[in-house]
Amino acid sequence: MGTAGFAVPTLEALVHEGFHVAAVITAPDKPSGRGQKIRFSPVKEAALKFEIPVLQPVNLKDPDFQFQLKKVQPDLQVVVAFRMLPESVWALPKLGTINLHASLLPQYRGAAPINHAVINGEKETGVTTFIIDKEIDTGKILFKEKITINDNESAGELHDRLMMLGAKLAVKTVNAIISGVVEPIPQTELMSMGESMKKAPKIFKEDCKVNWNKPTIEVYNFIRGMSPSPCAYSLIRLKNNELLNLKIFQTQRMENQSAKTPGSISTDNKKQLGIFTSDGIIYLTEVQLQGKKRMKIDEFLRGFDATEIKQFE
Repeated sequence: MGTAGFAVPTLEALVHEGFHVAAVITAPDKPSGRGQKIRFSPVKEAALKFEIPVLQPVNLKDPDFQFQLKKVQPDLQVVVAFRMLPESVWALPKLGTINLHASLLPQYRGAAPINHAVINGEKETGVTTFIIDKEIDTGKILFKEKITINDNESAGELHDRLMMLGAKLAVKTVNAIISGVVEPIPQTELMSMGESMKKAPKIFKEDCKVNWNKPTIEVYNFIRGMSPSPCAYSLIRLKNNELLNLKIFQTQRMENQSAKTPGSISTDNKKQLGIFTSDGIIYLTEVQLQGKKRMKIDEFLRGFDATEIKQFE
């Protein structure tokens, strides 16, 4: 059960390991792009390659879908990057339903653990397999695998490394379940006294705006934690008061600079565009102006007069 590209290596790994994947459950096809062409989910694309039957329910509680699922007679369900399941679905297989989550549970429960770990400046994260139960991301832990987060790594780069690590962990978990050698651990046993639980809720567009009043390191981590998706953005106010939306994909940082008004700019109008924070400056290196393509900062400055910028908001 999965939809996003993060789930594809796990499906491929299970097939290559020799498991009989009886069916794949994924999101319904939907139109996308300017032409509104119907597109399959990455998981469906992979399933078709392996000639695996695909179920695409709109509603997981739909009686017809649940009837079809029972006909599959799954021994075990593996969930990666999907959606919350009703008990009538996750309780069906005799060996249960397991989930692969992109954090070291119990930390970073929620829909966007990779983004939030980078935004918060974490030095390590990982993947966890657990048994699904009634509350989201709270089931008993099966296995974990840690990974170091590089200082300059974007959420997208970390996503790709965790995706491959997760596929290996999923195979390890399924083998252990079949062999009967798993010892599920309640998440409460992994929580230290007084430890605060960091959450990873879904990120919406209104959450993506850069706050230039924050310290440089926080702004830097926020931008790389949003890159490439859902992507941090800032509003550019021009001297004529026109506002433009600028997505920011990559930056460099310089801290402990002389204090200037956060949001004000420093530029040579050729190869450099810096934005002041509360204690330093962020240099933009890859951006996308509304209605334009993604580009390096020198290319952006060739087509945009940065001296017309009043400030970043």
